[in-house]
Amino acid sequence: MNHLVGLDIGGANIKVAHSDGECRAQSFPLWKSPEKLAETLAGLIRDWLPCSGIAVTMTGELADCFETKAEGVDKILKAVEKAADRTPISVWHTVGEFVDAPTAREFWQLTAASNWHALATFVGRVAPEGTALLLDIGSTTTDIIPLQDGLPNPTGRTDSERLISAELVYSGVRRTPVCAVAYSVPIERKVTGNGYSQLAAEFFATTQDVYLLQGNIAENSDDLDTANGRPSTITGAHDRLARQLCCDRSELSLNEAKSVADFLANVQRQRISGAIDRVLTTLDAPCEAVIVSGEGSFLANQILDNHSKLKDVPRHSLTEMFSAETSTAACAFALTRLASERPHTFTDTDLSNLLSPNQ
Repeated sequence: MNHLVGLDIGGANIKVAHSDGECRAQSFPLWKSPEKLAETLAGLIRDWLPCSGIAVTMTGELADCFETKAEGVDKILKAVEKAADRTPISVWHTVGEFVDAPTAREFWQLTAASNWHALATFVGRVAPEGTALLLDIGSTTTDIIPLQDGLPNPTGRTDSERLISAELVYSGVRRTPVCAVAYSVPIERKVTGNGYSQLAAEFFATTQDVYLLQGNIAENSDDLDTANGRPSTITGAHDRLARQLCCDRSELSLNEAKSVADFLANVQRQRISGAIDRVLTTLDAPCEAVIVSGEGSFLANQILDNHSKLKDVPRHSLTEMFSAETSTAACAFALTRLASERPHTFTDTDLSNLLSPNQ
């Protein structure tokens, strides 16, 4: 196998993988420091250069430091080109093939938010026949991708289309503000007549705090990528979730905070399960396999364990097949495998025929 590097460049995180299986992930809030992207990418891939090629996919073009997605695609690719130096670059398109950087810029609609398609194309070989689902839960979003005979078979191609079809759920296990999960939570207070309290519509806590309190995410005192910039610990999660109820730890006990976390986790499970139900209605046949990936694989398995139609369906886990690190950086890892198999094959004419006039 050629020595290849895969880059999955998001708006908040960068995932990197090498064709030998090594994977890395780094928090990078692109909207804050777009001018530092090339330097950050160079640092992530330095140990693997020179290599025979760099395969790229992205979702970061949606970051609001860019006025348009086309601008975002262009500037992200410029950063990759600078970091790669003279290493050849291939860019994944949602037509299911790689193109060169100039073509990726010209047909930015097929370049933007294409990481889910690369992952689905790679993992589809686990279920080469029949109807299957890919359930990938990450830090920010959930992808629910129908597969048919080993190939992606989505209703939507762009993120806006996928939000409408429920194949994209903007809810993940770290970055989702808890006030976007639920409007209110059960809490015992004398002043509450119905046993519920509203949540403050403020960025005080995220789902990372929910799963820290539940024990599904491990404490990491070096991780400061939290709502208040303080350590990713149970104590910190307690403080942050208390703020969401306009309390502090002296007013909301740790047990109460854990009960609130349990409630919020259940609401998130129900929301994603409901989206799965919508996607299942679009399938031409019953689902015969489910493939699970992402750092939220624990949540995916909880949802599937309790899903009436999917709990007994054969399940394949990227964590078990490869590693937790690979599952977290699954899109980048998929790129390295796909790039070793597929050359640039699509011409400008081919791509033009795939775009509707209003695109």
